[in-house]
Amino acid sequence: MKIYEKHSKNLEWGGDFPEEAKQYFSPAFIWTRPQEDKEVETHVFECFKDYLNRYIDLVQEAEAATDADELAKIKERQISYLKYRAEKDPARGMFTRMYGEEWTEEYIHGFLFDLEEKMEKGLYAPGKALDCSQPLNFKPTPVG
Repeated sequence: MKIYEKHSKNLEWGGDFPEEAKQYFSPAFIWTRPQEDKEVETHVFECFKDYLNRYIDLVQEAEAATDADELAKIKERQISYLKYRAEKDPARGMFTRMYGEEWTEEYIHGFLFDLEEKMEKGLYAPGKALDCSQPLNFKPTPVG
């Protein structure tokens, strides 16, 4: 919460935020809608760097989850979030007008939020690494 406390005083609350979305976000997340470029270049960018550095720390400290109950809970919450995002995607109306309903639904469910489909097809299972052709070839570096 230190990062939140440091930055929330400089970044005004962004306004309406759906009640049903709150379950997917940390109490330390910052929701803002800056109006001036200077605010983005200073306060928002500093906040971004602090959160990014904390994320890098967490990734480097993380240990793989192996407990079956924990993996089931992670899977359930991830699918719940993806279903919520697919249902509430703010671009759905624009995509439907531009490309039609069939294309839009395929794009949303078959590309943007496709984890459940991949799991049904056996392409992904919780706790197993995704197939990739190359290993990660960089070490995340904190930003200054």
